[in-house]
Amino acid sequence: MDKEKIEYHIREILKAIGEDPEREGLKETPKRVAGMFEEVFEGISYSNHEIAEMFGKTFEMTDSDAAVVMRDITVFSYCEHHMALMYDMYVNVAYIPRGKVIGLSKIARICDMAAKRLQLQERLGRDIAEIISEATGSPDVGVQIRGCHSCMTARGIRNASASTVTRTYLGSFKTDSDLKRLID
Repeated sequence: MDKEKIEYHIREILKAIGEDPEREGLKETPKRVAGMFEEVFEGISYSNHEIAEMFGKTFEMTDSDAAVVMRDITVFSYCEHHMALMYDMYVNVAYIPRGKVIGLSKIARICDMAAKRLQLQERLGRDIAEIISEATGSPDVGVQIRGCHSCMTARGIRNASASTVTRTYLGSFKTDSDLKRLID
């Protein structure tokens, strides 16, 4: 990530909106924004495959066909259309183990890293499902995300109560209504 270039352009944006980047409250803003971008867009540096490798520590599990379900994983992201915050996002993830399970904290880490990109909520669900599938070796994954988008709540139509729900199904989650209910 080119932090110097980000700082330069944030300074120019401040000027373009009529602010003085040299005034006391804004002097360090370009540097702070560059640091924030490095943190909140960390996921841009990694492919889904690399994230699966990073957080793919699994443990052997035999003789079980029980689903693993994790609910209410909190993440935030930024909409690629307006670079607006997607917030109050809750992710539910379920998968059917195929001889191995992933550490529970790794599920949350996968969700977090996939969200640290300019995203669409629909793509974020797909990315999480694909990463979980690769990391666990299971073709059967379901992901539901519920979130608010500041491009809807703080600008444009300004509908503060609007939220968006997306669901991604891989493998048997596509056709099995009982499995689908695990993430609802």
